[in-house]
Amino acid sequence: MKRIFFFLLILIFTKSVSAQNVKIDSSKYPEPVIFTAQQDHDNMMKQLGIISLRPGPDGNERALNHANYDESVANPCPRIPDILTLNSGKKVTSADVWWKKRRPELVEDIEHELYGKIPKKIPKVFWTVKVTDREFVGRIPVIAKQLVGHVDNTDYPLIDVNINMVVVLPVNVKNPVPVLLMFGFPSLPSPAQPMPEDMEKINKAFKEMLIKSKPGMKAIFEKYPAYLPVTRLPGSDFFAQAPNENSTPTEQLLAAGWGYAVVEPNSIQADNGAGLTKGIIGLVNKGQPRKPDDWGALRAWSWGAARGLDYLETDMMVDAKKVGIEGVSRYGKAALVTLAFETRFAAGLIGSSGKGGATLQRRIFGEAVESLTGNGEYHWMAGNYLKYAASEASFGSKTGCDLTVDSHELIALCAPRLTFISYGIPEKGDSRWLDQQGSFMATVAAGVVFKLLGVKDLCISNDYMKEKMPPVLTGLLEGKLAWRQHDGGHTDTPNFQFFIPWASKYLNYSRTTL
Repeated sequence: MKRIFFFLLILIFTKSVSAQNVKIDSSKYPEPVIFTAQQDHDNMMKQLGIISLRPGPDGNERALNHANYDESVANPCPRIPDILTLNSGKKVTSADVWWKKRRPELVEDIEHELYGKIPKKIPKVFWTVKVTDREFVGRIPVIAKQLVGHVDNTDYPLIDVNINMVVVLPVNVKNPVPVLLMFGFPSLPSPAQPMPEDMEKINKAFKEMLIKSKPGMKAIFEKYPAYLPVTRLPGSDFFAQAPNENSTPTEQLLAAGWGYAVVEPNSIQADNGAGLTKGIIGLVNKGQPRKPDDWGALRAWSWGAARGLDYLETDMMVDAKKVGIEGVSRYGKAALVTLAFETRFAAGLIGSSGKGGATLQRRIFGEAVESLTGNGEYHWMAGNYLKYAASEASFGSKTGCDLTVDSHELIALCAPRLTFISYGIPEKGDSRWLDQQGSFMATVAAGVVFKLLGVKDLCISNDYMKEKMPPVLTGLLEGKLAWRQHDGGHTDTPNFQFFIPWASKYLNYSRTTL
């Protein structure tokens, strides 16, 4: 309720100022296409020559079309593409060949078949700091900034894209700090509150404005003369206990001398098919539908995260060479895509990412390719991805086994940078649907590239069909490729206490206080 009063106060001030509306002559630009998700999905199928798609499996194990959870039939095509074989058939035997030939091949193929290609020409992003606030998170002093990244829409002003981000940095450290950029919903952690004398002035002005707009309010305020409609929000408790493994991830980061940032994916690109002619994808396409190899939402979110890193590179308090990316579930998929393609990111914490993330695409266990090609989630991927669920099409039919690339190669694109694959357990809500085993197999197979580039992987063999997933709470954290399954649910929070020291060690960072 207290926040509502602040909102009303801002609203009254806003309405008191007459805004100058800039009129746009829409006749100068292509008219934006307004599709429902179903219409957009149908349009993509038509472009691809697909007549029908196989339905995705039902998560309800009692349904007739229930998902498979029988490991004995989960690998219909167990031979996955060889990461270290060029498209020409030649073997990759050196880091030089990896960087110059194999990695570029994989980037092109994975973009084309899975996530879509980023356009060569994308408008610039101009960051504005809306608020700079000195706050406390628990007992930790921080500088918190609320930012908006406006995407230049001069070429197509009918679509406006503004990226929301918050950056929070500890101030009780001597040197620039590492930062973990997280996909989520940004907000200032603990806004500084006005002093009592300032609150008195705010309440006086607020009452006067309410009475002016609603004269009947005068009698109510006279009836309750001591009532203050606007009150201070609860502040941080300086005497709170020191941060520990049960503290929030953000407080654990700050206590370790890290900063954090949160970027809002939906402010970059909507999380639905109807939004594909809007957001950054729609802006670049001038409001027109995608073509089959155009980028999907996961790739768009990764582009937005990279623009957040652009800003962090300008902040003198940030060590821009030590910025990581984090996300869970669909944002875990986005975090892995970001780390794979945006090579300036130094580390990634990839939480419960499932199909479209770390799990092998060709596995049939829980979530399937067909789960991502229906009109509820297809927008995450390139249009071309729909081909692999086609039951009837101009090209025949295809399945995940027809993919020439898979998620082990996506993970390999992260090498040799820090890559931590995280999951919980089905008993606590990290559903079997996510196929933890399929992600472990992909992580094992990806290790050959980490080794090729001279760093440790999981420190086990790379035989993805024979290596057993470690017991819960047994982390493989000895290399720059890491795996840990915690005993919680659909979250990566329990793994922060392991990720932070692991990443700090390999980034050669230790907190030095003032």
